[in-house]
This record gives sequence, structure tokens and C-alpha cells, in this order.
Amino acid sequence: MKIHNFSAGPSILPQEVMEQASAAVLELDNSGLSLIEISHRSKSFISIMEEACELALRLTGLSGKGYKALFLQGGASQQFLMTAYNLLEKKAGYINTGTWSTKAMKEAELFGKVVEIASSKDQNFNYIPEGYDIPSDLDYLHLTTNNTIFGTQYKEIPDTQVPLVADMSSDVFSRKWDYSKFDLFYAGAQKNMGPAGTTLVIVKEELLGNVSRSIPSMLDYTVQIKGGSMFNTPPVFAIFTSLLTLRWIEAQGGVEAIGKKNSIKATHLYGEIDKNSKFIGFAAQKDRSEMNATFNLVDPQLAAPFDALCEAAGISGLKGHRSVGGYRASIYNALPMKSIETLVDCMQVLEKKY
Repeated sequence: MKIHNFSAGPSILPQEVMEQASAAVLELDNSGLSLIEISHRSKSFISIMEEACELALRLTGLSGKGYKALFLQGGASQQFLMTAYNLLEKKAGYINTGTWSTKAMKEAELFGKVVEIASSKDQNFNYIPEGYDIPSDLDYLHLTTNNTIFGTQYKEIPDTQVPLVADMSSDVFSRKWDYSKFDLFYAGAQKNMGPAGTTLVIVKEELLGNVSRSIPSMLDYTVQIKGGSMFNTPPVFAIFTSLLTLRWIEAQGGVEAIGKKNSIKATHLYGEIDKNSKFIGFAAQKDRSEMNATFNLVDPQLAAPFDALCEAAGISGLKGHRSVGGYRASIYNALPMKSIETLVDCMQVLEKKY
């Protein structure tokens, strides 16, 4: 039976990407060598890395605009540290919309003054803050575009006169943005791009080299750019699989076409959440994420029968984070509409039976 994978990450990837990656593990391009045993200094892998970086820039519309793409390690958690190490001289602003924003702020406080510009903590992070002022003397403003735990997502990019930095781990390549409004953004691969093990960073090169501190080589963006993301041995499999996914996104029509499909999936699921008497959405409607739909049962006593329905239907990864409880359906790029329909069917059966 086909499993419907609603996991928040590591998450579902396109079937053809899985097949191509699997084949490459056995043998890469008739080379007689496995992908995971070739040298990262070989022409084969350098070609993979260069294509992955260029394709990431192309899909975001940033080719030829002074940006560099990097594939690094350490996940978004290392980027919480690395962004501040490279950019924070005196003061940085953070918009706190959940767990990951809070962790990013904690790391930044090691390097300078951190100002919480706005927060949605008062409502357990179920909305995106509005109506705040952005000081003009910030080294940068940091935000998290999509919040996997709480199910909220920015619909518009804030206008700012200071450099804008974003954690896009869970919605990069999922919709059309004006990516040029961001001076730096990063994303752990394991949501919409590939397996865990690599992190995409796209940075405007002119932003770098402006702090007075010395930066360790591994954490210095300029060093990583000079080394072509290969200052140390890169995670070959994760980068190659990410490249396959980026090729798949481009073949689907790019981020604009992918975004339209994601909106249709999210609309179908949220429509059922809103009309089904047994469920209630968690996030404020205007800020609902198209990547992570969070919802709860009106009557918690129905958890056992609903869970049983989902298990029988082959639904996996639906349990909500402990901060919210209930359920979280992650609707990443590769999740087919059939999986949404299967979940909706289970919700409807629950309502009819109880």
C-alpha cells in the first residue's frame, strides 16, 4: 500500500528523484563508480555542484544579480549562528514567529545586540505580526518565512531599508517570490529540496566582509564562496539529490507553477478543516501556511478513532508538534493531491460516524 507521507521533515521527495538518486548510488553516469564513492574534487562532482548552485539561482530569479549560492552543512541551526557571525556588528532585529526564530535570536545574542522587533508569542505563535516599525540602524532584519510547528507563513515580504535575512527552510522553492528583496536566505534541504545533510545559502556578495571580528574559516561565507562550497568535503549524496529535485521543479514549470499546485492542495485541506464539525484550525486564517496545515480535534476523545482511520488509509507523519498538539499535515512540493484527498476522506468519515 502506498504511504501518504505528511511528515514535516525529512519529508517526501518526488518518486523520480528517489529513483534517479538510488540508481546513482549504484553507479553514476556509467562511470563504474557509485555517487557516494567518487571524489568531491572530480570533474563529475564539480559539475554537479556548479549546476546545483546555478539552478538554485535561476529558480529564484537571482542569476547575474550579485548573489552566490552555497551548499553547506549544519542545517538551519548552524545558519542561526553563521548569519550573525558574518553580519552582526552592532545590532540586529528579529521577528519572532516561533521556535526557530527564538533559537536564531539566542545564537545572534552571542555577537551583538538583538532587538525583538515583533512577536506572536502572546497567542502561541498562531499568527504573523503586523504593524511594527523597523529601525534604520539595524545591521539586518531576520525573519522565518514559514513556521513548520505552528503552521503560519508570510504572504508578503516586509518592506525594509536594512538588509533582509530569512530562514526559508520549509517553503523555499514552494511559490513565487521576489527573492531579490532578500539579501541572504537559507534553507535546510530536508523539506522541499532533498535529504537531510546539506543547507542551501543564497547571499548577496556585497553584504559580506563588513564586520570587524575574525571569523573561523568554516563559518565564513567568503571562504565558502571562494572554495565553491567545498572548503571541506561536502555531503555528496545530499547535494546530488537536491540537484535532482531542483531539476524536477524546473521541469514542473518552476516555482510559479509549483506554487499554484501547492495553493490548490492547501485550499482543499483547509476547506475541509473549516467545514468539518470535528476539527478546528490552529493558525489565524490570514496567516495559514500552505506548507504545514495545523489543526486540532474539537473533541480530543476522538483522537483514537481518527488515528485508526488514518493508519488504515496509509497516512503517516500527521501528528502535531507537542507545542501545538493535534495534527500537522505537511503539504510540501512533492506531496500529491491524492494524499490530500485521502486525508480529507478520513476526516469526513470521522464526522459521519461521530
